[in-house]
Amino acid sequence: MITPDYDILIIGAGAAGMMCGAVAGARGKSVLILDHAKAAGEKIRISGGGRCNFTNIHSTHKNFLSQNPHFCKSALASYTPQDFIDLVESHGISWHEKTKGQLFCDGRSGQIIQMLLDECAKAGNKIQLQTEIRNIEHRDGLFHVATSKGAVSTRSLVVACGGPSIPKMGATGFGYKVAEQFGLKIVEPRAGLVPLTFTDDLKTPLKSLSGVSTDVIVRHDKTRFDEALLITHRGLSGPAILQISSYWQPGDEIEINLAPAHNIAEALTRARQDRPKLSPVGFLKTFLPDRLAEYIAQGVNYERLADMNNKALSSLAAAVNQWIVKPAGTEGYRTAEVALGGVDTNELSSKTMQAKSVPGLYFIGEVVDVTGHLGGHNFQWAWASAVAAGKVV
Repeated sequence: MITPDYDILIIGAGAAGMMCGAVAGARGKSVLILDHAKAAGEKIRISGGGRCNFTNIHSTHKNFLSQNPHFCKSALASYTPQDFIDLVESHGISWHEKTKGQLFCDGRSGQIIQMLLDECAKAGNKIQLQTEIRNIEHRDGLFHVATSKGAVSTRSLVVACGGPSIPKMGATGFGYKVAEQFGLKIVEPRAGLVPLTFTDDLKTPLKSLSGVSTDVIVRHDKTRFDEALLITHRGLSGPAILQISSYWQPGDEIEINLAPAHNIAEALTRARQDRPKLSPVGFLKTFLPDRLAEYIAQGVNYERLADMNNKALSSLAAAVNQWIVKPAGTEGYRTAEVALGGVDTNELSSKTMQAKSVPGLYFIGEVVDVTGHLGGHNFQWAWASAVAAGKVV
């Protein structure tokens, strides 16, 4: 029997790859982690505005999209946000909670990268950067991997190289190619957690609103998010839009409530009675940022609320509480925080992340068809799926 160079070879020195290496190495396994980047954990470094939104205390399977919404349950239940918090605290990293259970480092995101590097070092992992994978073969019960720095053999191969989101960080769809090489199905990937763009007929009139931000409720079918909206010169962004973008499909409309805490129809009716001389724009500025109020008021051909009939009031109220937008598209992988789709979960064991048809081949993290909501959930999936594989690989 041929003795492999390593028990485990992991492709990708990101969140999932390093976490998996640390867990597997702690079990006495020899681990080599390869990455084509110059530094490990580059996506971690830029996350959360440089402070790394490393998990979310409310993270459950309900915060994830997948063709099989039950697939992620096992891994998430086996490694919880509290488990990762315990690891963070064991390294003396202080953190704080922002809105909706999002946890961030008090310091810089580099602390999380260093924590993972330290865990990998403690477990005896070898991390080799600036290394290209040129070919992978499976024969004699081993994976033979040809790289730009020589050939290496391994009993188990873990694919943790993410998806094509943020290509400027070196992200590619390489993991999908590995899956396809071994006959695994791929759920068509697309950009997720990404800004939406305006059609030309909206782009010009809304240019003056670039930079305007306000809290909204945005809906797509039965899905809704209650977060901030940001209008840009290209379209719509902000947490609410990034969230809904993962559900939006080309040609669909979204509905935005620009004043979710107020029933504008009722407020207009009262104001017409109590302050009849008030202008529509004056009324709107009570509830909306000035520039947004002025834009909406442009569509009102009345100078005073007293002059507006019920139909006009209803139309104005709908423009605020039920603004219907049909986006032209998304900004694509260039600005997407994640890639939706990926390796079909039907091809993998939900308990171990191992390919059912190829013993010794594992897929973890973003490369799998499991995509989280904004706010630390995707990191929690990286940790949980990595631990699931690392315990058995």
